[in-house]
Amino acid sequence: MSGKILITGGSGLIGMRLSEMLIDQGYEVAHLSRNPDKVSKYKTFRWDVKEGYIDENAITYADYIVHLAGASLATDKWTEERKKEIINSRVKSANLLYKCLSEVEHHVKGFVSVSGINVYGDSGDRLISEENTTGDDFLAEVCKAWEASAWQMHDLNLRTVILRLGIVLSTKGGALPQMARPVKMMAGATLGSGKQYMSWIHIDDACRLFIRAIEDTQFHGVYNAVSPHPVTNKEFMQALANAMNRPIMLPNVPAFALNLVMGEMSEVVLSSVRVSANKVLQTGFTFEYNYLDEALESFYEEEKD
Repeated sequence: MSGKILITGGSGLIGMRLSEMLIDQGYEVAHLSRNPDKVSKYKTFRWDVKEGYIDENAITYADYIVHLAGASLATDKWTEERKKEIINSRVKSANLLYKCLSEVEHHVKGFVSVSGINVYGDSGDRLISEENTTGDDFLAEVCKAWEASAWQMHDLNLRTVILRLGIVLSTKGGALPQMARPVKMMAGATLGSGKQYMSWIHIDDACRLFIRAIEDTQFHGVYNAVSPHPVTNKEFMQALANAMNRPIMLPNVPAFALNLVMGEMSEVVLSSVRVSANKVLQTGFTFEYNYLDEALESFYEEEKD
């Protein structure tokens, strides 16, 4: 396959890995960025979501758009101000793309957006499929607004795919390094009750799924981007300790302590989301990392020697 892929949020964890993998497969890649003068190995077009500005050449360049832009959930406490930014950075950026796509003549064939499995809220140990969007906490509201803004592209007759990502495993950022740090220092512990489910995906599988969603026209609508085998937090921490060749030493970190440190953001680690990968599997997509121990081994193998 070849073609020109325009990525928003290209300098983020997934954007960087996805760009590399697309280039390896013969695609051309361009990023949208607020500061296109920053040194980047990718062609970069300017946009400024707050100003409502986008370089139209970006839209006329693209065969496909992958929309990953959004303020990080993990960098700051969730003040009211920060919450607004978390929602607006996702919704307003999609609205800007929609406006430009509806006004400019282009040859974009498809639009792939990221969302999160937090749309399901805390669902205990029930296995959840794509239809059950009953979550009503802050993150669920973020995901719903995000998806609605992305789904507008469908009104422009663009094949639109929304991938609801689970916890993306990578040692270059995201949740894994934060969970691995205490384990490495022999201070690993289960969080909360430890019974809450974590639905995860290896970053390479996540990127392969984005590429598949670009290439395979049967992809349309919403899919859970999670490995087929979610685990509880207790199982996750144990597998991580095994992969890093460390014991889990400490008793559970109680929920109230996490609330004190993280505030509302503790929802991310304390809510239980056990998500089904069936819809993705039915497309014929195969995961390279089906099981957590294989995924963690791919990162920590060299540490065992």
